[in-house]
Amino acid sequence: MRRALRSLAIITVALCVPLAPFFIIGELPGERWLSATDDAAGSFALAGAGLLAADVLIPVPSSIVGTMLGARLGFGAGFFAAFTGMMAGQVLAYAVSRRALGHRPESLPAAPTLAVLFLSRPVPVLAEAVAIAAGAARVTWPQFLIACGAGNLIYAGALALNGAALVPGTPLGVGLVLPMLLPAAAWLVWRALHHKPANGG
Repeated sequence: MRRALRSLAIITVALCVPLAPFFIIGELPGERWLSATDDAAGSFALAGAGLLAADVLIPVPSSIVGTMLGARLGFGAGFFAAFTGMMAGQVLAYAVSRRALGHRPESLPAAPTLAVLFLSRPVPVLAEAVAIAAGAARVTWPQFLIACGAGNLIYAGALALNGAALVPGTPLGVGLVLPMLLPAAAWLVWRALHHKPANGG
C-alpha cells in the first residue's frame, strides 16, 4: 500500500510540474497564450528553464515543459529557454559526477559513447544517467559538450517548434501528442541500437 501511494505521489508531481511556470507567474494555460512580449514572459522562461535544469534531481517531464515554453513564448524564445535549461541540467550532472567520482577509478562505469550521449537526450532518466556516467568516466569536456549540445539542440528545437504551432486556447490538444511520444520513440530506438551487436552475435 505504501509503495502504491509513493508511486501515485511521484506520478502526480510529474503531471503537475509542467504547470509550475503558470502558477509562478499567476496565469493558466490559454489566458495570454503565445504572448512572448508581455511582462510575465521573462518569468515564464526562467521558470521553465529552471525546471528543465532541475530534471537531473526531480522527475520533470521535459518534453511537455519544452513544448509549453514554445507555445507560451514562441519558437525563438521558447527554444532558447528549453535549450538553456536542458544544457544546464546535464552540464551540472556531468560536472558534479566528474568531480565526485572521477578520482576513483575502481568505481567508474564504462564511458558512454558520443552516440549514446547524443541519442539519450529525449529518454527520461537515461539522459541524466548518461551525463552522470560521462562525468564519472571522465569523458572530455569538448566531447561531452558537443554530443549533448547537438542532442539538446535538436530536441529543444523540435519541442519549441511543436509548441509554437499550438492553437491558442487549446494547450491540451494535438500539439502535446508529439512530446508525449518522443521519449517513448527515443527509448525504442536506443534499445534497438543498444542490443543490435548482441543480436547480431
